This record gives sequence, structure tokens and C-alpha cells, in this order.
Amino acid sequence: MSDRLAADLIVERLRAWGVPRVFGYSGDGINAVMGALRRAGEPEFVQARHEEAAAFMAVGHAKYTGGVGVALSTQGPGAVHLLTGLYDAKLDGVPVVAIMGQQERSVLGAEYQQEVDLLTLARDVAAQFAQTVTTAEQLPLVLDRAFRTALATRSPAVVVLPHDVQQEPAPETEQEHGVVNTAPTWRPGRLVPQEEDLRAAADVLNAGRRVALLVGQGARTAREEVAAVAEKLGAGVATSLLGKPWVDESRPWAAGVMGHLGTTASAFVLGNCDTLLMVGTNDPWTEYYPPPGQARAVQIDLDGRRLGDRYPIEVALPGDAAATLRALLPMLDEPADRAWREQVESAVRSWRELAAERAATPAEPVNPERMVAELSPRLPADAQVAVDVGSVTYWYARQLRLPDGVPAHLSSTLASMGCSLPYGLAAKLAAPERPVVALTGDGAMQMLGINELVTVAHRWRSWADPRFLVCVLVNRELAEVTWEQREMEGDPRFDASQSLPDFPYAGYAELLGLTGIRVEDPGELGAAWDRALAADRPVVLEVRTDPDVPLLPPFPAGRAKLDTFRAGLDQEGPAGERARRLLDTYADQEARRNG
Repeated sequence: MSDRLAADLIVERLRAWGVPRVFGYSGDGINAVMGALRRAGEPEFVQARHEEAAAFMAVGHAKYTGGVGVALSTQGPGAVHLLTGLYDAKLDGVPVVAIMGQQERSVLGAEYQQEVDLLTLARDVAAQFAQTVTTAEQLPLVLDRAFRTALATRSPAVVVLPHDVQQEPAPETEQEHGVVNTAPTWRPGRLVPQEEDLRAAADVLNAGRRVALLVGQGARTAREEVAAVAEKLGAGVATSLLGKPWVDESRPWAAGVMGHLGTTASAFVLGNCDTLLMVGTNDPWTEYYPPPGQARAVQIDLDGRRLGDRYPIEVALPGDAAATLRALLPMLDEPADRAWREQVESAVRSWRELAAERAATPAEPVNPERMVAELSPRLPADAQVAVDVGSVTYWYARQLRLPDGVPAHLSSTLASMGCSLPYGLAAKLAAPERPVVALTGDGAMQMLGINELVTVAHRWRSWADPRFLVCVLVNRELAEVTWEQREMEGDPRFDASQSLPDFPYAGYAELLGLTGIRVEDPGELGAAWDRALAADRPVVLEVRTDPDVPLLPPFPAGRAKLDTFRAGLDQEGPAGERARRLLDTYADQEARRNG
């Protein structure tokens, strides 16, 4: 009899699927698999400080590499802690496989210690595939289907492993009834729409006089094709938050991110177009789309379930974005005049001037927009960027100009705080020769970032390029929620809810053997970024920023919200006066440029 256990078979299958590393945390429910990982030596096991962070790392791995992220946990609370990251994978559409330990089969149903009904737990988040392995013979089948389903549906899959199944002898399966032999392989197909649908789409686009593209993460491999179509049609291009890294924002027609945290240029393009081409996007901010009836619309998406999901389209093109745009391009006509393109380029120039003016607006002590604006010209061309959720997301969307080809990722649709350091670690482990910049607020840093900075300190000496920059915007405030309370409810700031305890982020970095830099003077920002980017080890750049800098949506939507903003601020009395002045300044800046 072989000494191999079912746990060894699990590890062999992970290797067959090309998994380079597994993110997780140990516990008795998964110890047999941990032993198999130790014996095999690969995949690498990456110990996070918390299972939630491990799940975010798995999502980050999938986003930066395009492969499958794998998270591993013990039973009970360990498995429960994976859920946030798995929902991040589900809502942003990336392939993740979660392997969860479970109590022995003989005690299930006994309300045993750490017994949780994991399939019920996973029923929503892993709706495409969740399965408990009940025999060792079942293992290859379940693991193969989990990986294939995750890749085919771009969603999380869950495999539950009772401890006693992990300890069974590895089977030598033969062809017999009740045993299914499978192969650890999957390849994407090439999906292109029917010829008649492409021609129908071209007819709609060619008839338009003011064409706009709305580009999402589905255009990840279609950068050149998007640019070619935009040039051919004289179109303006707006992106979803997830689509931002996949469009070259240095182009004169690149209007930037759409929606609540977007730009005035994207608001102009979407608000004035008569024809809309949606490419690989499922952005939920539908109130910022053209009003229904204003624009004729065509949508390209690999997932046919998304077609027509956000806007009333005329032509649905199920297909890969790059292949579909290449097939569509020869059918498109150049516009008879460049009036619309000239208006788009004017709106883009106006936005860039406004963004620079806002970054230069005095604040106490530092305007957070300036912090990100100072990074833009300094960001290395081979960098990878991780962004957290909160007010920092606004400044990333509006102020950071990514060099062509630099990936940037965040928890977008789930919008879960605490993702940036786990994402950044996944990016760094996948490409240790590339610098990583993580942008976060102090709220998110206190959730998970402080803990995962321990992981950075533990691992950085093995990296070919030691640069891992964590920029923390410290305003001692849950600033995004404060502004949302004013904007959506007309309510004042609620100190017990919004105020954050102070913490010496730069000092903590020094305690861990890293470099800490603290900035309170806006004039020192450039030199601080230069020092951080030249450091011989990871850096925490602690920038003391102003929570009163307003998170004002672009006009005309922003203009409509001014009254509720002011109603909330008026209730704050003297404490809200400076925020009111900054809000009025920002509103005046935008009104002066856009009328």
C-alpha cells in the first residue's frame, strides 16, 4: 500500500493546475493538507495574519496574474473568515478556489466543536460550484471541476474537505462504476459574435454623431483595440473603476473614470453622447449612464448574462472584447467631421486643469489629492498598484495617471476596506522584481493593514526588488462615510461613529525594521515620494491629510447634491465651517470651468 495520503493527492492536483502559491492559515481541520504541502515543498504556502486577508491575497493573485487564486482555511471560524474575500471575487468576477477544512464525517450533525454547515455558508458566494468531498476517490473530480468552474465562470468555487478524508490513503482509481476520472486542464475558447450582429452594431455606431465608449475590466486584453476603435469613430472613452488600468489615460480622448468618484470629462462624455459602446463593463453606477433614450447602445461582453443588464441596448455582442473589436473595426466609418472629438478633447483638458487646481487647493495640513498627484509623474513604469476602499479610492480614480501597462486593483464592486495590503502582497509575490505601491486610508489600515505589514516585514528580504510602498492617508476619520452621511442623508458628522484613534504608522514601520516617513507639510510630498521610491526596504509613508476635503461628485450630479451636503454641514455649526468653505471652493472651481 502506498504511503501517500489523500492530502498528498490534493497537493499534487494543485501542482497539476499550475498553482504557484496558496494563501491561508493553519488549524487542525486542515492539518493533513498542511503536512502534504510541507512534504511536497510546492506550491508555496503563504501565511497571512488572518483568513480574510488570505482570501484577499487569493483574489489579488487572480487579478494581477490572470490565474486562479487559491485560499486555504481550517474548519469553522477559519472558513467563515474567508467569506469577505470570496464575495470580492464573486462581485468583481475573478477565479478563486477556496479549500476549507471540516470536522470528521462521523461527527457532522452533532453540533460538534467548530462544526459549521459550510455548504450552506457557501451556497450564495460559490453558487457555481461548492462541494464536500466524501471519499478520497472523489478528490480529483471535485478539484478539477472547482478549477474549471472558477475559470469558466470567473467566480469563486469552494471545496470542503473533512479531516478524515484528508487522512485516507491516496486511491489508485481505475475504470469502474461510480468512479469518474478527470483531467486537470482547461483552456478558454475564442468567442466572436455572428457576422450579422457585428454589421448591426456597426450600423448603430456609424449612424452616431457623438459616440462614447464605456470600458470595463473585460477590456483587459483589448487596450490596442479600444484605442483603434476610439480613433476610428472619433469617440470619447470613459472607464469603470475596474476598467481604469486598461485604457491609456494619456490619450486626449481618455475621459477617465465614470460615476460618483469619476471626472467631469467622463460626465460630459456620457451626458452628451448619442451613441454608446459598452466594452466588458458591468458598472453599477447606472445613474451616471446616459439617460435611457438619449443614446443608442451596443454592448460587448464575454458573459451573455451581462448583455443588456445595465442599459437598454440595441445590439448585443457576446464575445471576447479584443477579438470582437478587431472583427468590428473594418466595418466602422470615420465621422464626417471632428466636432464631437474636439468637444471631448476640450472636456478632457478642462478636467486635467481642474484636477491640478484641486490638488493645489490649500488644506490642513495636506490635501490628499496632492498626495496622489505628486505620485503620478514618479510612478515607476514597472510598478504594480494596490488601492484600498474609502476616500483614497476617489483620489486614485481622479488623480493617479497610470503609466501604460501598470496594473492597479482594488475591491471595486464589494468595496471592502482592508484589501490593499493583501492585494499588494499577492502582486509582489507574483512578481518580486517589480515595485509595489499600496494606497490606503487609516481606517482600512487599522482594519487589516497594520497586521499584514507584519507579513511584509517577514518576507521582504527575499524579494529581488525590496520596494513595497504603503502610503497611508491619515485624517483620523472615516471620511468617505462622513461625506456620505452629509450627501445622502443631509445629516451632520457623527463623531462616535466617524472618529478614528490615532496611530504612529511610520513609527510602527520602524519598529518592524522597515522605513517610516511622516509628512505634514505639502511642500515635502515630492521629496518624500522620491525617498520612498529609492529606499532599500519597504516604506510606510504616513501623510497627515485633511478630512474636510470634499468628495464631490462631478457636475451636474454633484451640483444636485450640494443642498444636502450643506444641510448636513449646517447642523455641525462651527465644526463644519471649514468643510463648508472647501465644498464651496470645489463647487466654484467646477462651475467656473463647466458652467
